[in-house]
Amino acid sequence: MNTRLGSYLIEAPIGAGGMGEVYRAKDTNLDRDVAIKVLPESFALDADRVVRFTREAKTLAALKIVFWSGFADYPRKNVVAKK
Repeated sequence: MNTRLGSYLIEAPIGAGGMGEVYRAKDTNLDRDVAIKVLPESFALDADRVVRFTREAKTLAALKIVFWSGFADYPRKNVVAKK
């Protein structure tokens, strides 16, 4: 795919669900593999969905799992993917 989203290089889709799409990506700042969840634009403009997405992010950030490196970043407004 080779699409950039901030400091992340999007490599391939992993899956999609009710809240958005998930992609395998490379964190170019820390040289590590990550998964990125992206809200569709229509959801990003819906305050209720943004609250739900924020709650999900905070829940993931609180998890402590041995074989998982953890939650690393939170979306910033007006981040646009660049091809």
